[in-house]
Amino acid sequence: MMKVIRILCTLLAWGLAAGAAQAQNIDSRYILGPGDLIRVSVFGEADLSFDRIQLNDASTFSYPFLGTVNAKGKTVKDVEYLLIKGLRDGYLIDPKITVSILEYREFYVNGEVRNPGGYPFQPGMTLRKAVALAGGFSERASRSAFYIIHDQDPNRKSRKANLDTQVMPGDIITIEESFF
Repeated sequence: MMKVIRILCTLLAWGLAAGAAQAQNIDSRYILGPGDLIRVSVFGEADLSFDRIQLNDASTFSYPFLGTVNAKGKTVKDVEYLLIKGLRDGYLIDPKITVSILEYREFYVNGEVRNPGGYPFQPGMTLRKAVALAGGFSERASRSAFYIIHDQDPNRKSRKANLDTQVMPGDIITIEESFF
């Protein structure tokens, strides 16, 4: 019995570690955008640390001494660099700053699902999981005609997708109607 419990605990630990590694990998290359919720931690400077900062429609936020910080098209590392550079310029000698993502912006599911709308993104999101979050297919939904517009696509082109297509924050998914 103890051996089974140890094996289950080991499997659970591996699963949690894999999920954390996947989230960390996404965070490092993830491009920030409107609606993302971030945390800014400045070591030893409680007045400059913020638990929750939501990026506005222009992907900017206000920060003490620096004014408006533009996070559009930047990763969390890019924003860390901007803050370090800005605070080093006359405010702090050697700022130690960490920026992390608390909540990603929503992705959207429309068309033939039971509950179309916006849903919170989680790392590892696929079209299959997105449809499940939206209540599943409606009775009239096609089981093969799915389209996605990736938020990071500058052309905003609708592309054919399948149930295993990766979904990212800000993406728009359309489930077409079946004609049979």
